[in-house]
Amino acid sequence: MNPDSLSHIDDANRASMVDVSAKKVTARTATAEAKVHVNEAVAAQFDGKDLVSKKGPVFQTAILAGVMGAKQTSNLIPLCHPLPLDSIKINIEFEGRTATIQCTAKTTGKTGVEMEALTGVNIAALTLYDMCKALDKGITITDLRLLEKAGGKSDYQADPEP
Repeated sequence: MNPDSLSHIDDANRASMVDVSAKKVTARTATAEAKVHVNEAVAAQFDGKDLVSKKGPVFQTAILAGVMGAKQTSNLIPLCHPLPLDSIKINIEFEGRTATIQCTAKTTGKTGVEMEALTGVNIAALTLYDMCKALDKGITITDLRLLEKAGGKSDYQADPEP
C-alpha cells in the first residue's frame, strides 16, 4: 500500500497524528449506524417499547453509554484529535429482531467527527448486547458503518444499503 495515501502515516512510514493546524474551523457532522440482531426471546420482550431489565432500561442505558463513549474517542483511538463535541444524538429503532442504532456527532473544529459517531454507535450496540445477553448469548452486531459526513474537505454519503 502506498503510504502517501494514508493520512496517519508520515514520510518515514511511521504512525503520526495528522497536523490540522492550518485547517479552517468549520461546522462538521457525521452519522454512523450499526444493527443489533437478537433472538425471539429478546424481541418478544420489547413489544414496541424499551425493555427494562435487571440492569435498567435497555435503550436508555445504551444511549447514555453511546454518548459517553463518543466523548472518549480520542482516549480510545490513538491518533484521534480530542474534539469539543457540540452534540451527540443516538437513536434506536427496533423492528422484528433487529435494533438499528444511529449516532450523529457534531462539532465546530478543524477535523471531522466520523470516529466519534462510529465510537458512539459501537458503544451503544455493545451496551445493548450487555443488557440482553442473559436472554441471548448469540446476539450479533453487524453493519457498523459511516452513513454520512459533512463540513470538511470532502463530504461523504453512503449507499442506502450496505
